[in-house]
Amino acid sequence: MLSANGALNPLVSFVYRITGGRVPSRMGALPVMLLTTTGFKSGRQRTNPVLYFIDGANLVTAASAGGSDKNPVWLTNLVHNPVAVLTIRRERRVVLAREATPEERDRLWPLLTERFRGYENYSKKTKRLIPVVIFSPA
Repeated sequence: MLSANGALNPLVSFVYRITGGRVPSRMGALPVMLLTTTGFKSGRQRTNPVLYFIDGANLVTAASAGGSDKNPVWLTNLVHNPVAVLTIRRERRVVLAREATPEERDRLWPLLTERFRGYENYSKKTKRLIPVVIFSPA
């Protein structure tokens, strides 16, 4: 299971890597991938499991942080350096990340929530508008 507060992320990432993405593979109808960003203060590589879906040539996720009132740290890292590495099963992809425009979010958010109902609950727990993040090939 993915960890909303991030405490289990190292363990989940480790298990994902050693099983080639077979565990954990999905939550709801969304598959799991590993997102590696560069820490904006430390410069260290940080990896987090996130849910995603494919939208044309792009991959899409929600920066939900389990409904926290703060954005996940990985989103802050991407604001400072939008280059990231996604690991899907055993395949690594270098991507550029950006937050969806309001129009894109209006289209993508319902697609995320119909595939994973937890996002609806997260949006009710927080005062912030949960960002939708788009990853494009670098």
